[in-house]
Amino acid sequence: MSEASGTSPLSADDSEPLRVVLAKLGFDGHDRGLKVVARTLRDAGMEVIYLGLRQTTDSIVAACEQEDADVIGLSMHNAGHLTLAPRMVQAVEEAGLGVPVVIGGIVPAEDVTVLIEAGVAAVLGPGASADEVVAAVRAAVACQSPAR
Repeated sequence: MSEASGTSPLSADDSEPLRVVLAKLGFDGHDRGLKVVARTLRDAGMEVIYLGLRQTTDSIVAACEQEDADVIGLSMHNAGHLTLAPRMVQAVEEAGLGVPVVIGGIVPAEDVTVLIEAGVAAVLGPGASADEVVAAVRAAVACQSPAR
């Protein structure tokens, strides 16, 4: 979506809604931001499957399979992003899902390139606007499956 078309990234288009699995991977207990993201994506016309706290890569992969998800969104606030995000990408690949992984949270700037090289589709930091969040999710899905 572009401003030239007269619609904002928050506007829902006429296609089938994206299905987004949102979760906290590991022992991170800070979920307020992820709940805001869930509402933002829902308000943008996406179907949100909110798994909540203390999920494992296996539980997230299972939810993606069961829910036919288009993208996974993870919230990272426990400094485990360099370990947990690549593990999630690997688990998705091993399951043959072809679903992009987007992460948000506290990620130092120098770690963003490392995460992208590890297969993370997008990294959003604190203060990302609703438009940025929605655009990142849509772009991740568009890059993964051009038919969408």
